[in-house]
Amino acid sequence: MDKITGDIFLKMLDNGANNLSNQHHEINALNVFPVPDGDTGTNMNLTFTNGLKEARELVSSHVGELSKKLSRGLLMGARGNSGVILSQIFRGFSQSVESKKELDANDLADAFQNATVAAYKAVMRPVEGTILTVLRESAQYAYDWKQVNEATPLEYLEYLVEKAKESLDYTPELLPVLKEVGVVDSGGAGYLAVLEGFVAALKGETIEALDISAEQHNAGQDMEHDEFGYCTEFIIQLDPKAKYSENKFKDDLEKLGNSIVVVTDEDLVKVHVHTLKPGNALNLGQKYGEFLKLKIENMSEQHHSLMESDIGHASKAKKEHSKYAIISVVAGKGIAKLFNELRCEYIISGGQTMNPSTEDFIELINEIDADHILILPNNSNIILAANQAKDILEDKDIHVVATKSIPQGLSACIMFNPDASIEENIEEMMDAVSNTTTAEITYAIKDTVFESVEIKKDDFMGIVEKDIVIANPSRKVVLEAVLKSLITDDKEIVTVLVGEDVSDDEMAEVESYINDNFEVEADVYRGDQPVYSYIFGAE
Repeated sequence: MDKITGDIFLKMLDNGANNLSNQHHEINALNVFPVPDGDTGTNMNLTFTNGLKEARELVSSHVGELSKKLSRGLLMGARGNSGVILSQIFRGFSQSVESKKELDANDLADAFQNATVAAYKAVMRPVEGTILTVLRESAQYAYDWKQVNEATPLEYLEYLVEKAKESLDYTPELLPVLKEVGVVDSGGAGYLAVLEGFVAALKGETIEALDISAEQHNAGQDMEHDEFGYCTEFIIQLDPKAKYSENKFKDDLEKLGNSIVVVTDEDLVKVHVHTLKPGNALNLGQKYGEFLKLKIENMSEQHHSLMESDIGHASKAKKEHSKYAIISVVAGKGIAKLFNELRCEYIISGGQTMNPSTEDFIELINEIDADHILILPNNSNIILAANQAKDILEDKDIHVVATKSIPQGLSACIMFNPDASIEENIEEMMDAVSNTTTAEITYAIKDTVFESVEIKKDDFMGIVEKDIVIANPSRKVVLEAVLKSLITDDKEIVTVLVGEDVSDDEMAEVESYINDNFEVEADVYRGDQPVYSYIFGAE
C-alpha cells in the first residue's frame, strides 16, 4: 500500500482510539503520584474520542479534510495537559496534510515533524522525559530514516513506533522521578498506544473497543475519575450482629468502583464511591445494617453542566453587561460557595478528579457579556485547556490567571478589585498567588516510594506544594506533620478546606490544634471536596 486514503485514515483513527481506550487504565496507573486522581490516560482517551467523533461526521474521502475535522474535535475536547498536547500534535499534523487527498510516507514524515513543532509551541516550559520527548525523538529518527530509504506508509509508521518505544523506555533516565517510582511517562505511553493502533490498521487488523464487563480489570481500575458513572454516598447504622470489617468492606467496594472513602465511627459507616453500578454498592452496604442517608448522582449528566442545583450562578449568564467576570474551576459545594462570595459568579465543575475540556470553557464564556473575563483554573493540569479556550475566542478579552490550586484561586479572588484596571487586577492577583503555599491530605492508591518517602496503599499522604512529605496510616499524624511543614514563620493566615469525608468533630479539633500550636489566623471552612480530606492554604 503506497497511499493512505480517506477510508484507511478513518480506520487508523478508529484503531488508535480503541487501542488508547483499552489501555487507558494502565496509562493512568503510570501516574507518578500514588494519588486517586491519576488521569492521564482518561484525559487522552476522552480527547481523542471527541476528535474521532468529529472526523466520523464528515462525509469525505479527503485525508486533509478528515484530519482538519479531527484536529478541531481534539482541540475542543482536550482535557488536562496530556489532552491539550495530544490535540496540538494532531493540529500540527493536520496543518501539514491539509491539502492532501491521500498520504504517502513522505507526507507522514513531514506531518509528524510539523506535529512536533506545534506541540512544543503549546507548552511554555517543555520538560524532557515526557510525551514531547517521545514525539520529537521518534519523529526526527523516522524523518531521517525516510530520507535515505524508500518506504510505504506502513513501513514508515512501523519505524516510527519502534523509535517511539525506545524513546518511551528511556524517559526514566531523563526524569529522575520516573526512575525512582519505576515507571515510564504516562503521556508518552498514551501517544504510543495511538501510533500502534495506526500500524494495526495498515496491517489490516481491527482493534475492537473492549467492553467494560469483559475486561480483566475491576471497575475501580477501569473507571477513572472522569464524568462516567454514579457518585454514590450513604450512611449505614451497623447491625450489631453483622460481621463488619472496614478493610474487607473497602476491598469489596474496590471491585465495584473508585474514589472510595469509608469512615467508620462506632456504629456508623459513611461511604463515598464512584461506580457504574450503584445498586451493587447499596446491596453491599445493606449487608451490614440500615441506611440512614442515601444519595446517588449521575456524573455523566453533571460534568458538562454548571452545578446549577448547587450554586445559583448559571442563571446569571446572558444578563446585563458587566466590566468583569470571573470563572473558577471548582469541586465541592462549600468551595464553590466561597468563590461565589468572593465575586466569582461562574463555576465550572471539575478539578483534581475531573478536568474540564476546552469546550467546557468555551461554552460558558460564550454565555458571558463582560469587558474582561478572568479564568482561575485552580489546577496545573487545567491551565493549558483554559489557555486553549482563550486562543480560540480571540474576539474576547480573556485572561488566564495561572492558579495551580484552590487556595491560590481564593487568594487571587480576595485581591480582585472591581474598580481597578485589568492590568492592576492581574498584577495584584498574581502577587497573591505567588505568596500562597498549598498543602493537601489524601490517600494512597498503591505501594510505592516517592523521593525517599515509603508509601503503602491506603496510607494517608501529606503533600506540600508538589512534595509528599509524609505517609502514615493515621490521618492525625499526617495532618500535624503537614501543618508543621506548611506554617513557617512568614505565614500569617491559614485557610483550611475540609473534605466530605471529615466529620464536624474532627473539623473542630483541627481548628483548635492550629490555634493552640501556631501563631496564625485560622479560617476553617467545610469545602465538601471529594478525595482530598484537607486542602490548606498558607499566606
